[in-house]
Amino acid sequence: MIKVAIVEDEVQQAKQLSDFLLQYGQENGETFDITLFSDGDAIVNRYKAQFDMILMDVQMKFMDGMSAAEEIRKVDTEVVIIFITNMAQYAIRGYAVDALDYVLKPVSYFAFSQRLNRAISRMKKREKKAISLSIRGGAIRVDVTDIFYIESQGHNLIVHTASGNYESPGAMKDIEGKLGEMNFFRGNKGYLINLAHVDGVQDGSAMVKGEALLLSRSRRRDFMEALTNYWGEVMK
Repeated sequence: MIKVAIVEDEVQQAKQLSDFLLQYGQENGETFDITLFSDGDAIVNRYKAQFDMILMDVQMKFMDGMSAAEEIRKVDTEVVIIFITNMAQYAIRGYAVDALDYVLKPVSYFAFSQRLNRAISRMKKREKKAISLSIRGGAIRVDVTDIFYIESQGHNLIVHTASGNYESPGAMKDIEGKLGEMNFFRGNKGYLINLAHVDGVQDGSAMVKGEALLLSRSRRRDFMEALTNYWGEVMK
């Protein structure tokens, strides 16, 4: 199921977009979970990286779509944003917030379905390459390739990434279940390591971005085997 937010202050326009989504779903075997917002501030105030796609009107009364998109991008770099506008010049400004596309009003089903094809194609290409983390004050979506390693501290996880560290409640076994098939491997009880960021092994520790992560004696052999297999796949 694809979670879609429609941010549109015109009731008829919002209904038309919803109907277009349902029509597209029937024609292409997709299902959509649609949430409606009447203004940019409404989605920003409730935003927790919970959507796959946002259809955003540019011109709205309280907070315009461009400003809303800027706020959303601060916590979610992955969600697909498509602007709905009657002025083509907004398409250029859309690049600043990594908007995928724009649709000109009045919206035709053909133009809409073409944009939707592109959006869904992008989402499927990166499927399972991002995870949502609960953090203090909300949630954030993190690209898996940007994660260096995950550290367990009590009932919390410290996710070390290229953009900083994030603390999230959770158990190591749960996050390992999500990432185990994506080249992550346990170095010891407290570390789940992204093999893509291991520079080498020295003195019984995995070297990850200048940090030495101790490998437990019981896991060292399996870790080395997994790392060797990963390097072999990368070099093919």
